[in-house]
Amino acid sequence: MLRRERRALARAREERIRDLGGILLEMYRRDRFRQDLVAERCEELTELEGRLEEIDALLALNVAGRRLTPTGRCVCGAPTLWGSHFCANCGRSTGQPVVACETCEHPLPADSRFCAACGSRVGSETPEAEPTVAQAVATVGESTEEVAAVQEGPEASGQTSKP
Repeated sequence: MLRRERRALARAREERIRDLGGILLEMYRRDRFRQDLVAERCEELTELEGRLEEIDALLALNVAGRRLTPTGRCVCGAPTLWGSHFCANCGRSTGQPVVACETCEHPLPADSRFCAACGSRVGSETPEAEPTVAQAVATVGESTEEVAAVQEGPEASGQTSKP
């Protein structure tokens, strides 16, 4: 919309400049100079140029905002696409930490929890569940009974060895 308005204003400006030149030429030929008419036409041109400058500034902000979001530039000057981890021109890392999926070897951001390509959990080894307090006490109790049985020997457990 802004570009369309800018094109229309630029065309109108060019027409007004052409008309002003024609008016000045006719005034010179007739030797009748009307300063009020020239001042009026120049004010119109100044207003058009002011609006063109505003639109140019808005368009520049719009373009600058779009450039920063989707792409960046590598050190070599080549554009890097959003989400890429390496430069397609020179192969340098874009600086984003990368890990590979253990299932499909797809590159992933380091903070990913699931692979976007195959859906498997990143770091697929599931951490073993920590034992509950009751399980830990039971394990400790069993191991102390086993240690006591080994220390006392076979006689304590009621087993006798036959020669």
